[in-house]
Amino acid sequence: MSADVHFGPLPTASTDPVSQARGAAAVAVLRFGSLLAFAAILVVFSLTAPYFLSVGNIGNVLGQSAISGILAIGLTVVLIAGGSNVVTGGIDLSLAANMGLSAAVYATLIQLGYGDATAAAAALLTGVAIGAVNAVAIVLAGIVPLLATLAVMNVVAGLELVLTQNTVVPASTDFLTAVSASDSFGIPILAYVLLGFTAIATAIMQYTPIGLRLYAVGEFPDAARAAGLPLKRLLAGAFIASGLCGGFAGILSVSYLSGSTTGSGEALLPVVVIALLGSVFSRRLVPTILGTLISALFIGFLTNGFQLLNLPSTLVSGVQGLLILIVVSATTLLRTREI
Repeated sequence: MSADVHFGPLPTASTDPVSQARGAAAVAVLRFGSLLAFAAILVVFSLTAPYFLSVGNIGNVLGQSAISGILAIGLTVVLIAGGSNVVTGGIDLSLAANMGLSAAVYATLIQLGYGDATAAAAALLTGVAIGAVNAVAIVLAGIVPLLATLAVMNVVAGLELVLTQNTVVPASTDFLTAVSASDSFGIPILAYVLLGFTAIATAIMQYTPIGLRLYAVGEFPDAARAAGLPLKRLLAGAFIASGLCGGFAGILSVSYLSGSTTGSGEALLPVVVIALLGSVFSRRLVPTILGTLISALFIGFLTNGFQLLNLPSTLVSGVQGLLILIVVSATTLLRTREI
């Protein structure tokens, strides 16, 4: 498949102009309603929270969103290749546990006296290995991704507890200090890491044949199969790429927290929210890397505003759960109506 292939709007069996117009209007309302909600949050918090829109705080939000954003990008790749239906399509619930184990591997090797290069390579290989296990369970064993990655999540979380003995493993090196530092403007280096990682992932998914094939497999599997695309290999590759994102996020986590963490599972909800909400910020309600970045900033600014106003953190979890319910319900109803 050449790189100039263009995918049209969401497939629909209806040729009724009125139905098509209503569907397009519903998509527009959902998309622009989300953008308006984002803008409203910025306005409200800028009026009520001190220094909310300062350069330093914006950089802080970007830095705090880096780890969850990179994990969500990995999940987005899986959603693109497997389809955005969270029950029967692509989903990777093992990402947060992947990050936790990768961080534990990195911190443990540093404690044992190994250098950053060796520790980083081991963390990335750990993430890739977890992605490969997911791929084998889903592609070869035929297990539904929701169940397969849930099982892998629990196994990986158990391995992390065994490795760390349920304690935090500290790690401090010049490299980790540099990654967790800020520039002369007060913007964290992690913010630049997130933007750079997003740019690379966007270029791969939007402007290369492999990215277009992943979209074809996820959106039009029957057509992709008829065109001779290797569906199983592409789907397996998506889960391995997701695992790589988990390993990379593990390295950033060690830098951000100066060691491993025993609470990596708490990161799963924000990651799922960001990835699912990202499709709402796209033009056709399909997952995109840029939409995931906007979604990560949406959640990041929302959480930051709550923190500046000293509101309970439990409200953030409640809002995130509500966002999942709204996004999944709205997109499911729209797709069902079109079919």
